[in-house]
Amino acid sequence: MSTTAADTVAERARAGFPEALESLCGYLRTPAISCDPAHAADVRALAARVRDDLAALGFADAAVRELDGALPCVTASRMNVPGKPTILVYGHLDLQPVKGETWTTPPHEPTVRDGRLYARGAADDMGGWVSHMAAVKAWLAVHGELPCNLRLVVEGEEEIGSPNLERYMDAFPDCFSADAMILTDCENPSPEIPGLTVSLRGILECTVRCTALSADIHSGLWGGMVPDVTTALMKIVSRLVDNDGRLRAPRVDVPEAWSRAAWDVPLTTEVIREGAHLVEGVDPLPARGAPPAEHLWRQPAITVVATTLPTREVKKNALRRSAEAILSIRVAPGQADEEVKAVIGAELQRDPPGGVRVDVEWQSQASGAWLYAPRGPAFPAADRAYVRAWGRPLLQIGVGGSIPFVEMFGRRFGDLPLILNGVIDPKTTAHGPDESLHIGVFEKAIVANVYLYEELGEAVGCRG
Repeated sequence: MSTTAADTVAERARAGFPEALESLCGYLRTPAISCDPAHAADVRALAARVRDDLAALGFADAAVRELDGALPCVTASRMNVPGKPTILVYGHLDLQPVKGETWTTPPHEPTVRDGRLYARGAADDMGGWVSHMAAVKAWLAVHGELPCNLRLVVEGEEEIGSPNLERYMDAFPDCFSADAMILTDCENPSPEIPGLTVSLRGILECTVRCTALSADIHSGLWGGMVPDVTTALMKIVSRLVDNDGRLRAPRVDVPEAWSRAAWDVPLTTEVIREGAHLVEGVDPLPARGAPPAEHLWRQPAITVVATTLPTREVKKNALRRSAEAILSIRVAPGQADEEVKAVIGAELQRDPPGGVRVDVEWQSQASGAWLYAPRGPAFPAADRAYVRAWGRPLLQIGVGGSIPFVEMFGRRFGDLPLILNGVIDPKTTAHGPDESLHIGVFEKAIVANVYLYEELGEAVGCRG
């Protein structure tokens, strides 16, 4: 492979890696938890810091954008290379909460152990967009300019579903205008195999409520003659899953070629056991002849995310008047939301145990499933960049989670190449205790970005 301008930049990026790691740690010390109003000031403080750091890098228009009722969004651009394409990089600076979790080390004090950096947000998504800042810094240090035009959008509400992102798109359309987009908020099958995400599951949420009484009553006086809404709720929810523990919903027909390729993903029992933190004696759900990746990426799933069931703190011998559960449903690519709602709603309200009243309320906000077919010169260019940085091309994978920005962006700008890469690996434990970033993956991501800017700058056309 011939030497290019990016090779010298890659060397500079590797040499400057300790500085990039230190910068990442600095961001991670701010508890920018978007779902907690008590941390709104932290989200704003971190946004201001990111803006200042981008301005110091030479992004003259770096700004913290604000809309009424929304947390901030940081935007910046370098448009100094006429005739070259504009690449939009998306990331998010907000974090998941840590309340109720048990961490080995404090979640907002970055700690390195055994080649991994532990902190909330280390990989989801601070390490993702910081890897771009490090790549930009290396390019500017060596050549004084980038090989393409670049825009950055760093959102402050991704972890609460990006409820205002389309408002930002409408209010600041120039900040989202580009010829290609990179979102470094996704997964890699392993620290050795880089992933290009081409599918996401959607997400729906509903509340199921069982009601039998107008007030709590003495369980000794009335137990045995009136319905118990707590056991009714548990029965109703449990019948949504089969004996394996998977959602009873129509399965999705997955193309045979995709299923064959999915067997190449190193998602072994050991990887699942370690990555999902299974306790001793508990096995992964049976694969039933399908590749494990299919169950995670291309089929639906359900999780009980909250209930009103009595806790130890409010223990009393009473039959409760009502009981609720909030259900989160991951919708498979190719499934229609309304079809899933109809199936689940009918099952929840079928033959209520004890004759309790069952109400099902669907949240209006949802994130649609996404399925993408990479086409055009941007993707061979991305493969070339990853061969140079990782030693192998990107492996096309799915992600079981939902990224509202991707569905929104794909709907509004579906004619653009969408490159979804990331710094997450199976041991990351995103959204859980001891979230971590593989330090080697972080360094390779920075170097991959260095090459991506050059490769995309040559391969992607300008829309004008």
